[in-house]
Amino acid sequence: MNTQKILKGLKKNWGSLLFYALLALVIFSPSAKSWLLQQAVSTGLFKAEIKKDHTDKNTAPISFSFNDASGRTVDIAELKGKVVFINFWASWCPPCRAEMPSLENLYQKLKDDNRFVFLFMNEDEDKNKAAQYLQKNQFTIPLHSISGNVPAEIFSGTLPTTVVLNKEGKVVLKHQGMAEYDSEDFIAQLKEML
Repeated sequence: MNTQKILKGLKKNWGSLLFYALLALVIFSPSAKSWLLQQAVSTGLFKAEIKKDHTDKNTAPISFSFNDASGRTVDIAELKGKVVFINFWASWCPPCRAEMPSLENLYQKLKDDNRFVFLFMNEDEDKNKAAQYLQKNQFTIPLHSISGNVPAEIFSGTLPTTVVLNKEGKVVLKHQGMAEYDSEDFIAQLKEML
């Protein structure tokens, strides 16, 4: 008799049970959460946009150092004359994972144009985890890391954060949170800065 009551209750409340099971999966599984966020990014609701009047003419160019993919320390000032796309991310961060396919697509579309530089600054404590995440998902973006202090105008600790510097080294975009970066509109905005 109790078994029949349980089965009857399950049939009656299957929708609620399914909802709570999915909710638990999203809460406790970073992969499930990043997949759900990736679906939201792919809708086009999270668009990045570089506004033409964003650059403050009185601000000085940004300066900080980073380690490139080969481990060499580079000062961002060495990249003056190029449009610099910087993304701060971590492999454990679901919003970072959600925007990663978009970042990979953008990188693939523009990586051969030497007027652009892509810096994917990883914030994982263990860089091996980041490298494994990229390899497992067949992402080819280069792995960079911060070397020293980064000005708050660039990065204040929120992941993901994306910054675009114009050819003079000034910030033209700072976006905290996930976004879609491989849209034709955004690529056109990047190319307009050349």
